[in-house]
Amino acid sequence: MPEPLAEQDFLTFDAKQTALGQLLFYDKILSGNQNIACATCHHHDLGGTDALSLGIGEGGKGLGAKRTPGEGADRIAKRIPRNAPALWNLAHKDIRVLFHDGRLEISDIYDNGFDSPAQEWLPKGLPNIIAAQAVFPITAQFEMAGNPKENEVAGAVHDRIDAAWPILAKRVRIIPEYGEAFVEAFPNIDRPEEVTIVEIASALAAFIGTEWKNHDSPFDAYLAGDKEALSPAQVRGMDLFFTKANCAACHNGPLLTDQAFHAIGLPAFGPGRTRAFDPLPRDVGRMGHSDRLEDAYRFRTPPLRNVTLTGPYGHNGAYKSLRAMVRHHLNPALARQLWSTHDAHLPEVPWLAKADLLIQSDAREMARQNAKLDIEPKRLSEDEFNDLMAFLEGLTGETARTRPMGPPKAVPSGLPVDD
Repeated sequence: MPEPLAEQDFLTFDAKQTALGQLLFYDKILSGNQNIACATCHHHDLGGTDALSLGIGEGGKGLGAKRTPGEGADRIAKRIPRNAPALWNLAHKDIRVLFHDGRLEISDIYDNGFDSPAQEWLPKGLPNIIAAQAVFPITAQFEMAGNPKENEVAGAVHDRIDAAWPILAKRVRIIPEYGEAFVEAFPNIDRPEEVTIVEIASALAAFIGTEWKNHDSPFDAYLAGDKEALSPAQVRGMDLFFTKANCAACHNGPLLTDQAFHAIGLPAFGPGRTRAFDPLPRDVGRMGHSDRLEDAYRFRTPPLRNVTLTGPYGHNGAYKSLRAMVRHHLNPALARQLWSTHDAHLPEVPWLAKADLLIQSDAREMARQNAKLDIEPKRLSEDEFNDLMAFLEGLTGETARTRPMGPPKAVPSGLPVDD
């Protein structure tokens, strides 16, 4: 059983930087074509996610289930390869690795504090791993940057990743309201001209770390000594979680994640996060970053607090239902055989329909994925299963749906906050 979470377990942030981060989080100015914001895929109304299995990124319109893939020359060329990860409690001091494949880690390997896809080109001075994470979606072609010929940001990324960050920083700081806010919020900034991507990412991190901090669930109250906080069914489910069902083998520690990587046999679909030499749209998980064969098809264990709010589930959002995701864990091989796209939440994109399941036509790749499994089948009665689900409900914070700040009504760029 983990220790109860407490305020001292979390990073603290400056209030002015947090307020600035709120605006940037919802401002489309950070995208290449100025048509998508961080909040598009991590929205307050959707528990900090986009409620889609695989997101509709740059070129799409709308939010969540109503988001459409665009049309004409601006329509999306492919789905986002992986499910939008949840933002809950990223400011916890134990967090050391992010992204489904763990390609961002706290490390001294490049003398900038992190092992990341930017390697030595990641700027120094990023204060925490949330800030380091924030600089990557804005440089991703299908997430926020756009295509190389569409805008200067995407063109710069095509040259080298760090070439885009000064362009975005200038876009922001020349807006008077932003420039003045940065001077006011950051002691090291005397003039707007001094604002860099480091300050922008730091403000975003302050907002994410503050806004999505939540530890007032019935489970938290139970850990703190209130033995009436969980219902009898939830207590039985908690016992199953930590014993017979063996969920805690991976979902352990204060955030109910070991921050390690495991193969759980999720069905393969979508564009995959391919490498240059991958012949089909596959996703090899952790191996894509580590280049170690033993890491193939392993993905980071997600934290479980507020898990009821963050579907669909899995690195590719294979299951829109939490119940279906838990059932998959009980018999991964069978669940993989029975899975269909109806189990996921994939908005229709007719020109991508054939590609969505293309990977399943590769018999050898499917055999490799089927053979890699780190969890063993478990037998639970229906009553036990229902108790386990009741416990997962007990991980939802009492105030999780009412965040302290929420979306801003407007942003300094003047761009629309919501489509």
